[in-house]
Parts: sequence; structure tokens; C-alpha cells
Amino acid sequence: MRKSDKRRSFSLLGNSARVPLKWLSAAVALAVVATTGPATADGPGREPAAESHEPGVDPTPERPPTSEVSWLSFPGGVFAVDSLGHTVRYRACDGDTGRVADPTMRVAAGVASGAVVVGGTAYRYRVPLVGRSEGTLEVIQRHRPPTTLTGVVVTSPQPPTDPVAGARLFPLSGQLARVVADASLNPAGVTVRDLSGRYGDQQIAVNGSLRPKAASVIKLWILVELLRRVDCGQVFLDDGVLVTPEDVVGGTGQLQFETFPQVVTVRRLAQYLIKYSDNVAANVLITYLGGFAPVNALIDSMNQRSTILARRMLDSAAAQRGEENYTSPDDVVTLLGAVWDGEILTPASRDLMIGFMREQTLNTKIPAALPPGVPVAHKTGDLPDASHDVGYYLIPGTETAVAFLTAGPMATGDETVRRMARTVYDFLVTPVDGAVEE
Repeated sequence: MRKSDKRRSFSLLGNSARVPLKWLSAAVALAVVATTGPATADGPGREPAAESHEPGVDPTPERPPTSEVSWLSFPGGVFAVDSLGHTVRYRACDGDTGRVADPTMRVAAGVASGAVVVGGTAYRYRVPLVGRSEGTLEVIQRHRPPTTLTGVVVTSPQPPTDPVAGARLFPLSGQLARVVADASLNPAGVTVRDLSGRYGDQQIAVNGSLRPKAASVIKLWILVELLRRVDCGQVFLDDGVLVTPEDVVGGTGQLQFETFPQVVTVRRLAQYLIKYSDNVAANVLITYLGGFAPVNALIDSMNQRSTILARRMLDSAAAQRGEENYTSPDDVVTLLGAVWDGEILTPASRDLMIGFMREQTLNTKIPAALPPGVPVAHKTGDLPDASHDVGYYLIPGTETAVAFLTAGPMATGDETVRRMARTVYDFLVTPVDGAVEE
């Protein structure tokens, strides 16, 4: 993890209701070149035009662009805003309002504001539609003093903290676009976000809203929802879960080779979910969490419109009925970025999740494409018609979140993922100051 601002973001989740805002001064003056648009259900994303950002040209527009959706991160929860649909959602340790209509929502000067009442509790909000800004939420309950929650606003994509440094990442989009264009058998999408500050926390994408089957990448959302509950004190990693013979399915994983019934700890289920991409662990945790709804509530609370958990692992009957799990590169990187920045999990849970991802044993894609020893934390996804690998490049000083997703034949998809992964690596390890100035 880099920079003191990341450490401050982690402290947000352990403090009192009022949260110090990271990057506030930068956000006020920030002007952004947006390289990806909001995720859509299907179809290609906007590809950044690297050639328009030439040396000596200021890429900064006059004012920061606003998003249609944003969510406020505060200790123990989030507050989501959809300014077009005029809906909001409060989801925290103390409850979940679900999606609530606010027909009186005001949207002016890039800020959504309003108030809703759910179950006798009022939620009065002022949430900017520009990422990395400050938002506030006042929770008012009868016979109790109001609680004011203040924190950072998250959009997809998050604007860069330094647009000039961010412009140095734009040529990578052109290189990735060529790899995507060459993958004639495999529709592909890729989203990359700088986490280190070397490129101003810039995000780029080629077909970032591509929406293939999620395969085992969906297990990341299962894990985040589980760890969110750990952070809330609702679940403990040492808790035991009864796994029965009826829970056993094939495919990837190690639990299928053990003897059941037996009690398995939540920690081991979570670890195996990622380390071995264990399908038994995934299905057991879905049940343990209460089914699909809680995971999809997490997804909705982050305004992720391309991702859904609609079936269990290896449920061929559900797949034949058209019940399928989907995601997009943009949604994956939004999740990875929020985890990294301490906006959805505590530091302890964030570190545990990334630790599990570093233990991943299916290493034929991102790790196979990079030189031996390059530190990565990742999660694969494989189906006959999908091949993915997503995660973090943990090169010190150049930490980066990546999502490489493909549809089409798995074998050629694997090679496309490896080509995209190596393209990003080669770009990151190339000195940015190597050009000779006249």
C-alpha cells in the first residue's frame, strides 16, 4: 500500500461518525479527463483517444465531469445515489433500506440532495456526483440525536488525483486496443486503474463495459459481502459452518475431496473460495449469507449495473433456464479500487482479501504472462465460453488494479488475457521519464 493518503482512508472505518475527507483539497481543484463512461448492460465502452493527449497539451477540462450515479463511503456503510432514476439506498451495519425513490431529489451544480424516510428513520443527504469529493448524510431517528456521516464520494470511474500525471497512462489504452482488436475469436474488455499515484490514480479502459459471463470472478463479491459482515461484527472468521454431502459439487476446488458432513470455519471457506476458486465454498457461503439477495444488494449499493449473482456454481439447470452471473471490467475495477482504498472494507479485511488473492493457485494467466517473481494478487474465471483474470499488480511504487475479461473459446481467451496482462506489465515497468527533452 502506498502513500499516507491511503493510510488515512483506512482510518475512516475505525473512527467516529464524522470522517476526515481524503483528497479534499485536490478534489476541489480537480479537473478530469474521463476515460471510461458509466457501465452499461451490454456493448463496448468508450475507448480513450491517446493521440489527443500530446506533450505540451493540457488535458484538463474546465470543470470536473459529473456521474449519473455515485455512492458515499462512511464507517460501516454506504449511501448510493442515482441522480437519473431519483433513487437512493442506505446500506450499513445497522440496516438496509433497499432502493428508495426520492422524487423530490434536487440535482444542481453536480450535487444530489434530498431526504427520504424509511421505517421511521429519515436520511437527509448531500452527495456530489464527482468522485473523491466530500458528501454528507444525516440520519435522524426519533428520540435520538441526529448522526452526521461524512466521507468520500465514489464514482465509476474515480477521477484522477493528478490529470497531468494521469495523461501519461493514456498510451497504454492504444496498446491494449490493438490486443483486443487482434482477438478475433474473443470479444475482450480491459480496465486498468493506477493505485500508486505514479499515474495520478488514472483509470483507462478498452471495452470497459463488456459484459461476459462472470465465471468465478463473481466470487470476489461473495467474499467482500462476507468480510463486510465480519467488519460489522455480525460474522466471525472462527465461526463454523456445517457442510453436507449435498453441498458438494465438482469443478475447481479442494473441499470436494474431503469427507462430509463436517464443520468448516468461515475463514477456511473464505480462503478456499479464492485460493482454490472452490465451488463448494462458494455455494456454502451463498447459503450462509442468505442467498443471492445480500450479494446483489452489495452490488446495487455500489451502483454496479453490469454485475449480478443469479446462480450457484456448477448449477447447469439454472444456466439452462437463462440464470447466469455477469460482470464487466469496469465493475471489477470499481470493486478492487474500493477495497484497496478502504472504502468498503476495514484495513484488516482488505489485507485478508488481498492475502487470499496472493495465494491463488490457478496461475496460468496473469502470473504466467509476467516474469517470475512479479508480485500479483488475482482471481481467475473460466467457462467454456469465458476466460478472465483480475486483480492487483503489486509492483512497489506502481501498484495497479486490472481486469482482463473475455468471451468466446476459453483456450484462445486465455492467450488474449495473457497478452493483455503482459502489455500492461511492459508499460508499467517502462520508465516514464526516459524521453530526451529538447
